[in-house]
Amino acid sequence: MFIDSHSHLNHETFIDNIDQYIKECDEVNVKGFLCVGWDLKSSIDAVNIAKRYPNVYAAVGVHPSDVKKMDEDDFNKIEKLLSNPKVVAVGEIGLDYYWEKDINEKKRQIEYFIKFINLANKHNLPIVIHSRDAINDTYEVLNNNKVNKGGILHCYPAGKEYVERFTKLGFYFGIGGVLTFKNSRVLKEAVEVMPLDCILLETDAPYLTPVPFRGTENHSKYLPYVAKELANIRKISIEELEKITTNNFDLLFSVKHH
Repeated sequence: MFIDSHSHLNHETFIDNIDQYIKECDEVNVKGFLCVGWDLKSSIDAVNIAKRYPNVYAAVGVHPSDVKKMDEDDFNKIEKLLSNPKVVAVGEIGLDYYWEKDINEKKRQIEYFIKFINLANKHNLPIVIHSRDAINDTYEVLNNNKVNKGGILHCYPAGKEYVERFTKLGFYFGIGGVLTFKNSRVLKEAVEVMPLDCILLETDAPYLTPVPFRGTENHSKYLPYVAKELANIRKISIEELEKITTNNFDLLFSVKHH
């Protein structure tokens, strides 16, 4: 089975039709999901979805672009969600300098990133990291603030030169639709040197749709297209990749798929 390690079933596009969504995924052997929150409401939705479906897990957190809208009360409410057994990670959290140019807001993103890392450590959970145009600061934060249970660099945003650095810190790499894009040479080179036991598959649905569906809405049922591209690059069978990435998911998030 394949597991989508980063999807937004809690997105308005899918939230009213999850039975159908899961059924379509099941038909192409995509049988597990990490539903990721990006703010308080979506985190609550992720937990509620995970409670309803045995093969869905939740990550709760606040996207770096949304931390400017949050207050202490939001943070405390996120922490309360961590007591649910279906919550297996804190995320997505991190840094996004693509959308944020203001120096004070960048500082606030770093401050909350560290705050969420401490929260994950307090609850013994891994983290799901969003990093865009901020890879140096992302690395510095992680290097200076040990994450006890490690985590995943969602939609791995850097070149091969960072792979070993993040591996040493105990991080996994989320690989999604971008790998299928024609202009993804940097990511392809990075994937070539990643340890196989540190790779997870993801879609980021409804975003970052793989070729040949690029330009339309993404869906977890397209995960096999990412898997096929990755298996080709690493010259292994799709079955072997399936086994490895499912095992990686189970190890990182302390769950069990048979």
